[in-house]
Amino acid sequence: MGKNTTKITTEPGKQDIIITREFDAPRELVFNTYIDPELYVQWLGPRELTMTLETFEPKDGGSYRYIQKDPEGNEFAFHGVNHEVLEPERIIGTFEFEGLPEKGHVVLGTTIFEALPGNRTKITAQSVFQSVEDRDGMLQSGMAEGVNDSYDRLDELLEKMQK
Repeated sequence: MGKNTTKITTEPGKQDIIITREFDAPRELVFNTYIDPELYVQWLGPRELTMTLETFEPKDGGSYRYIQKDPEGNEFAFHGVNHEVLEPERIIGTFEFEGLPEKGHVVLGTTIFEALPGNRTKITAQSVFQSVEDRDGMLQSGMAEGVNDSYDRLDELLEKMQK
């Protein structure tokens, strides 16, 4: 199998980022890696960070908060609320990085899980920011590297789960 690649799409002047990636695994299995806490911590975030789930409620109205720690001990915390968790089709919710000096930089995210022929899955994740500046700040923060690393780790996890 050829290596799956992540595509990150942004348009000048728009407030969103669209990320697409295909996986060599059935949709139900891919969806499960987003809602099972033991699986979630194994793939989300850059490889060199460890992740701790403080709150994890993958259901309509449920909230989450997690902390990622780098090798030097620096911590990065994120939280949000799930507006809709419709298994195995989509997850809609908010995302907020707690490291910004001012609050209120909330992102609305929609992740669609599409079944493809051959037991494959396509994920389309749209993140809508409150301003173009917020979106551009996220892009400049190294987000692309984190997304690519996360999805590569997810690929590896799915491969292990299917053996």
